[in-house]
Amino acid sequence: MGGVGNDTAPPNSFLSDKSAKVFVAGHRGLVGSAIVRKLQALGFTNLVLRTHAELDLTRQNDVDSFFDSEKPRFVILAAAKVGGIHANNTYPADFIAVNLQIQTNVIDSAYRHGVQKLLFLGSSCIYPKFAPQPIPEQALLTGPLEPTNEWYAVAKIAGIKMCQAYRIQYGWDAISGMPTNLYGPNDNFHPENSHVLPALMRRFHEAKVKSSKEVVVWGTGSPLREFLHVDDLADGVVFMMENYSGLEHVNVGSGKEVTIKELAELVKEVVGFEGDLVWDSSKPDGTPRKLMDSSKLLGLGWNPNISLKDGLVDTYNWYLEHVKQ
Repeated sequence: MGGVGNDTAPPNSFLSDKSAKVFVAGHRGLVGSAIVRKLQALGFTNLVLRTHAELDLTRQNDVDSFFDSEKPRFVILAAAKVGGIHANNTYPADFIAVNLQIQTNVIDSAYRHGVQKLLFLGSSCIYPKFAPQPIPEQALLTGPLEPTNEWYAVAKIAGIKMCQAYRIQYGWDAISGMPTNLYGPNDNFHPENSHVLPALMRRFHEAKVKSSKEVVVWGTGSPLREFLHVDDLADGVVFMMENYSGLEHVNVGSGKEVTIKELAELVKEVVGFEGDLVWDSSKPDGTPRKLMDSSKLLGLGWNPNISLKDGLVDTYNWYLEHVKQ
């Protein structure tokens, strides 16, 4: 897996000392929980974890006190206020203010309290609405953003630029990774504000339970989307902590595209729904294609391992254990 888990890690590298303190911010979310699982599996013994109730990352004094007392050597910043189109449109002030506060407080305190390396995680929504496909890192700031989530995107872009600024001014090892669409255990399966993959899974499951004849899905099913299992992202995070120190942010994707129709058919099969799948083509399709160019990270030697089918089976098993009514 491109160097993750090798026993010949150079001194002072991320993998050379599994007893080093690692602060995973946002450890209960989809991304943070996967990173914690990965680090524990690799034998890290000194993970520093705080719930929102224990440490409010929007409060500068609290964050500063935390870094002053804990002094972690590494920071992985996976904490963020996230949501779908509806949430972004309804709470734009929250999405820009809360994310800017979290990032600014954590990045600045980490630097001032001697953190050796920090990884900031963003999202593919940082890119212009009409970016070239597949989207290279260089597309950042080359055009207008998608209006429905620009508040979140602007905050995430500011996080990338902040990491770059601290590297330029202080020579500090702050890096940024931008994942594609993620899914897996601990995803949000809420009926109103979940993303396309968990939303489909929930709908097919509920239709199966009710023995419904059909499930209606919006659009034509033709748009292309890329999905990465969150455990693959966690692997990529460890790989970057060990192998990447650069100014530019790095895309983290599977490089594999599926149509929404192929995705729906696959989810239907995994869930075991026997009825019909009906497309309501009067409803909008959204962006026709959204694929990240992850050749930079792949060129460094990292590769994702989890196929979409295997990842869906894993996610559905988690859903059955934790979510279903």
